[in-house]
Amino acid sequence: MRKLLLVLALMITLTALAAPKYVLRFNTVAAPTQPQVLAMQKFAEIVEELSGGAIKVEVYHSGQLGDQKTALLAVMRGDLEMAGDGAPSWFADLGAMPEFGVFEAAYVFKDLDHMYRVMTSKMVQDMFDKLAQKTGLRVLDVWYLGTRQLNLVEKVGPVKRPEDLKGVKLRMPNNKTFLDMGRALGATPTPMAFGEVYMALKTGTIDGQDNPLPTDLAAKFVEVTKYIVLTDHQIGMICPVINEKLWQSMPEEYRVYIKKAMEVARTLMNYTVLEQEAKLLKLFVEQYNMEIIVPDKAAFIENAKKYYSQPEFDKAWGPGMYEKIQNM
Repeated sequence: MRKLLLVLALMITLTALAAPKYVLRFNTVAAPTQPQVLAMQKFAEIVEELSGGAIKVEVYHSGQLGDQKTALLAVMRGDLEMAGDGAPSWFADLGAMPEFGVFEAAYVFKDLDHMYRVMTSKMVQDMFDKLAQKTGLRVLDVWYLGTRQLNLVEKVGPVKRPEDLKGVKLRMPNNKTFLDMGRALGATPTPMAFGEVYMALKTGTIDGQDNPLPTDLAAKFVEVTKYIVLTDHQIGMICPVINEKLWQSMPEEYRVYIKKAMEVARTLMNYTVLEQEAKLLKLFVEQYNMEIIVPDKAAFIENAKKYYSQPEFDKAWGPGMYEKIQNM
């Protein structure tokens, strides 16, 4: 009996030793205090626990392994395991799949629930599968980044309608979807990497930027701007990605561990963002002396609808796709 127990113990030990082990580098441009970094750290904790230490995740914040575009390209090549800044607009540009652009168009989603109904639909899941086959980027989940608002320097003055943004240099990520969104709002979009935005606002290189409120605080944009304009123009998301070849090479149970850990991280991310959004406006006014503007949102929605009615968007996204998603 004792021999049998020893043999069984040896077999379990050898099995554990033979189990594949992974070290996954997970990069984001977000600052250490931003919700997505906290969520990525929670993901690392949970997946290591579930896998018994077989999967270790190293979180790199502040673009330590590259900006959004560089990191996604590295994941596509297999030079980096994971990136936390995947988003439909980048998939449209880097994956040569322009149909993804519609998911980050201004006012395409009514609210957070609407966004999740669309992004978890079979239509979008099939698009994610096609993206993986075409580019090597496997989307693991969809996290709520926050509702994007305009954030402007003092010289711009209060903005209430799209025409008030005429000539305003509004920073946008350097991809077509976001540059089009800037135009749909009535501004002059200026492409710029995230890490350059604070100094550009401070020196007057740009007149404003748009991000969710938690990002405005974490990246300290509130220190160098005057106005928050509550346009609610985009229900923002990030889509954590992993290299597809690596994903398919993993044992099935490891993929389950990663998916489960992603669910926990998403819950933390979404809760943190929603809680911060509910509390931050008061902080911005009291601590940073900012002015909160409630604009004519209907005018912005109408301006966006008119802009996206151009034939190029039906060609890129599919006929009537903008309206189809709004009505889903």
